[in-house]
Amino acid sequence: MHIFTILGESLIIGGLVGLAVGVGAARMFNAPNVQALGAFRTLGEMNASEGDPASHFSFGLGFFFNAWASTVAAGSFTQDVTHRVIPNWAASLLMLKNHREEEMQDPKKMGIASAIVGAVVVTFLNLTSSALPQALQITAVKVLVPAATLLINTVMPVIFWLAAIDGGQRSGIFGTIFGGFAQLIMGNAVPGIVLGILVGKGVEESGWNKITKIILLATILLFVLSAFFRETDLTLLKQLNLNIPMWLKQAHAAFGG
Repeated sequence: MHIFTILGESLIIGGLVGLAVGVGAARMFNAPNVQALGAFRTLGEMNASEGDPASHFSFGLGFFFNAWASTVAAGSFTQDVTHRVIPNWAASLLMLKNHREEEMQDPKKMGIASAIVGAVVVTFLNLTSSALPQALQITAVKVLVPAATLLINTVMPVIFWLAAIDGGQRSGIFGTIFGGFAQLIMGNAVPGIVLGILVGKGVEESGWNKITKIILLATILLFVLSAFFRETDLTLLKQLNLNIPMWLKQAHAAFGG
C-alpha cells in the first residue's frame, strides 16, 4: 500500500513540477519581453546543445546520475532535476522527429512534454530510493557520486568553454574571463562561461547598446557580490599574508552574518 502512495504522489508532484519548469524554460527564450519562472543558466545550457536531441538527452543524463545518487543517499532532490534533467529531456523529446529549436521555445509544448518527463523522473527517483536496501544505497552513492562530481567539475566546464570559443571571438573571450572568475569564486566555471556566452552573443548581435551594457554590469556585480558573501576577498588577503582591514571585517560581520 505504501508503494502505491509514493507512486500516486510522485506522479502528481512530478507532473506539476515538470509543467512549471517546462513553461518557464520555454518562456525564458523570450526574456526580457516576457517574464517567466526560469533561470538564465537553464537557458544557456539548453542553447549550448544547439537543438540536437541527442545532446539534450546526454546532457540531462549526466546530471541525472548525480540527482539519482543524491536521492538514494539523502532522500532529497538536487536542483539538477529541475534545471537540467527535466527541461533538456523534454526538449529532446520534442525535437526527436523535428530538429527545430522552435519546439523547445513553445511554452505549451514544453509544458506538456516536461510534465510527462517530470512525472516519470520524479516517480523513478522516489520509487528506487524507497525500494533499495540501505547497504545497496551506500554502494550506489560510492559509485555514482564520484562519477557525477567528475562530470560536473571537470568535463562540463571544458565542454562549455569549447562551446563559448566555437560561438565566436567575443563569446570566447567573455566566456574565458568569466569562467575563470567563476572557478576561483564558486568552484565551478560553468556559470561564468554561460554568462560569458550570453554577454558575448549579445554584443555580437546588438553591439554595445544599453541592454548589453546593463547585462555586463549586472554580471560583474553578481561576481563581486558572490565573492564578498563567499569571503573570497578575505581568503585572498590571508593567502597573500596581508592584514585584513578592520572596516572589511566589520562589513562581512554586518552583511554576511
